[in-house]
Amino acid sequence: METQAPVDYRKIITIEPGKRSGKPCIRGLRITVYDIFGWLASGMSEDEIIDDFPELTKQDIRAALAFAADQNGRLLRASA
Repeated sequence: METQAPVDYRKIITIEPGKRSGKPCIRGLRITVYDIFGWLASGMSEDEIIDDFPELTKQDIRAALAFAADQNGRLLRASA
């Protein structure tokens, strides 16, 4: 399995109060991190997501996952 370099999600994930109710979005698009999670959870592959939404890249999808991992880590540290 090929190892991927870590993605700096801070360069990809944007949060704008007036867009999608301030939810974290991909590169200012109206596609949220949560949209990507929903598609992955429904069984879509990265390639299927990109086929349906060609404005996305695999790096965008990985950035969404990195964002979630970082947020979860922050929540765990805050609750300890």
